Amino acid sequence: MKQPRAWQRMLSGRRLDLLDPTPVDIEIEDIAHGLAFVARWNGQTIGDFAYSVAEHSLLVETIFSRMNPSAPAKWQLAALLHDAPEYVIGDMISPVKAAVGPGYSALDERLEAAIHIRFGLPAKIPVAVKKKIKKADQISAWMEAVQIAGFSEAEADKFFGKPNGALIGDLEIVLRPAPVVRADYTARYNALIEKL
Repeated sequence: MKQPRAWQRMLSGRRLDLLDPTPVDIEIEDIAHGLAFVARWNGQTIGDFAYSVAEHSLLVETIFSRMNPSAPAKWQLAALLHDAPEYVIGDMISPVKAAVGPGYSALDERLEAAIHIRFGLPAKIPVAVKKKIKKADQISAWMEAVQIAGFSEAEADKFFGKPNGALIGDLEIVLRPAPVVRADYTARYNALIEKL
């Protein structure tokens, strides 16, 4: 019996094997492009543009950097890339991930390790750093829930925890076209790479 195809051709021309990804087949332009066109919240957000994973990743990196002003550039980069595997596997809301089971997590972890190695990070981010990125991710999710996904603050507090208002008081989610977000994601990546 013929094995099913397990690779995806990227716009860069790379062929990424989803079951056995290698760092040499990963390009930041493919990640930025893919994430800019993947909608968070299954597209259930207000506005004329989807709120993309790339936009979310930029916000998470901003929040992480505010929470950890002395963090080295490599951990800022890890925050920017925290959802990078979604450029090929898409974004699933937490209830769907739970229903799919451990197969999704295993695929995500393999892709994440290859992405990290490609960009000079350890395959596995230290637990303490991962927790800080997760906290920034939860704060971002709270902001998204309240500003664009129709949650009340009380509802968002219940699911994501109440954030420090001083940390995010001046941040506002603005929905933008995918090509603009893609360019900003790539520019932020380039700025962080220069600091490594």
